[in-house]
Amino acid sequence: MLPDFRLHQRDYLTKITQAMSSKLNLPDLLKLILESAVRLLAGHAGLIVLRNENGKLSAAASIGLPRDVVPYFKSLWENIPADHTKDIPDIRLRLALASRATGVLLRQVVALPLQFEEDNKGYIFIFRGKGEASFTISDNQILATFANQAAIAVHNAYLYQQVIRQRENLNAIIENSGDGIMIINPFRIISTWNKTLANLTGISTEDAIGKPCYDVLNLKTKNGMSVCHTRCPILNSSEYENMYIEGFHKRLDGLKISFADKYSPRLNNEGEMYEYIANVRDVSHLRENEDLKETLLAVISHELKTPVSIIKGYAGTLAREDADWGKDVIRDGLIVIEEEADKLNTLITNLLQASRLQSGHLKLKHTQIDLSVMVKKSVESLRATTAKHQFEVEFPHDFPYILADYARMWEVITNLINNAIKYSPNGGMIKLGGEVLDNTVRLFVTDEGIGIPPSAHSIIFERFHRIDNSLTRKAKGTGLGLFLVKSVVEAHGGTVWVESQPGMGSTFWVELPMEKIVRG
Repeated sequence: MLPDFRLHQRDYLTKITQAMSSKLNLPDLLKLILESAVRLLAGHAGLIVLRNENGKLSAAASIGLPRDVVPYFKSLWENIPADHTKDIPDIRLRLALASRATGVLLRQVVALPLQFEEDNKGYIFIFRGKGEASFTISDNQILATFANQAAIAVHNAYLYQQVIRQRENLNAIIENSGDGIMIINPFRIISTWNKTLANLTGISTEDAIGKPCYDVLNLKTKNGMSVCHTRCPILNSSEYENMYIEGFHKRLDGLKISFADKYSPRLNNEGEMYEYIANVRDVSHLRENEDLKETLLAVISHELKTPVSIIKGYAGTLAREDADWGKDVIRDGLIVIEEEADKLNTLITNLLQASRLQSGHLKLKHTQIDLSVMVKKSVESLRATTAKHQFEVEFPHDFPYILADYARMWEVITNLINNAIKYSPNGGMIKLGGEVLDNTVRLFVTDEGIGIPPSAHSIIFERFHRIDNSLTRKAKGTGLGLFLVKSVVEAHGGTVWVESQPGMGSTFWVELPMEKIVRG
């Protein structure tokens, strides 16, 4: 029969072992180990040292010792090899040195390694003060049993911390990824929705997690199948192990984004899919580039084909040997050929200019320009192109010269006038003029044409963009004129914008900063 106090120690050890097994937070676990060990052995103080990633021992927890003196106990565990599994050599001498250095009167110590299989996690020290009983062989045995259980608990806590750290690292990678990341379970419920995807879609993490993906980001395959819908078997099919789809998402603010979405499955040990990771990228710029290429081909094929066909037709007709054309017919035919050649030249020039502007290779040659004179000359050169329009030019008599590239500014003015003529098919008054403000000078071109909806005020200045309605489709053009206007004006440090409403005409404004102005 065991004495009562031994039974009590055994029962207490069993309870503490169970308590340690349930704790995975390392600081709380170490505190429990020390409190229990000191109480179990009727000690005065306790200390635990653990090995770091470099294999070196350092204090991890203490009880009954002032925190500022703990570093002075370093002599207790200095120069102990990592594979040492026995009692610490010269332990009493080491304690005497530490006690003398700190003034803490400790005379008895028992120390045992926290050993898990072949892995030495560290050591546990239990101290008794001066005048207290010495540790016995039985105390060492009890501590040895306790240390073995504590080592297992510390090992489990390490594993748990490692899992937590890996999870935190993974979450940090997902959250700070440049791509949008969505994770869904087999029921298509969203479990992860990172910050990038929230910014891209305008849908917050709180509004996405826990909801079916077909209610949040319902992208579809080329054949129109929604991969997120519960009736769609795609995500459960091995055929679509790494499925790639593209689709459009319209944000609440009206912005339409083109997304590329790659779904990658994660399988459990039985080979069953338990979640899908969707990597979402904004490919709007790629789609825009493809659209621009298609538009450019369409523009070239349409806008070049018409004048080339007319030139070829007239040239072939005039060259017929079986016809005796009069001078008037020949002159009229040559005029048409010349006009169509001018159109070709203008189109090619605009395309080259757009290419130079896009690549940043356009160089400006600044000189003093009288905008009022340039506008009057432009009006006179273009007046003959229309019989439906009247022109009115109004500039203040003291309108200043500006520093600008003459050829480029001529293109700006002629493009704006041509635009006013083209998009006021019923004729009317076209007014041009300028005004001087405190820090800027402005040029305006006003027409009485079809007008522009507010939603298109900014996009009409993009390359190849034309408003899609029945009136604009009747007006031929490449959609490069306003792009060139905007690019040239901005290259001069200025801005351009439009004020317009459908059916109420348009006013285009060009504004240059005052530092570009030289007053005459």
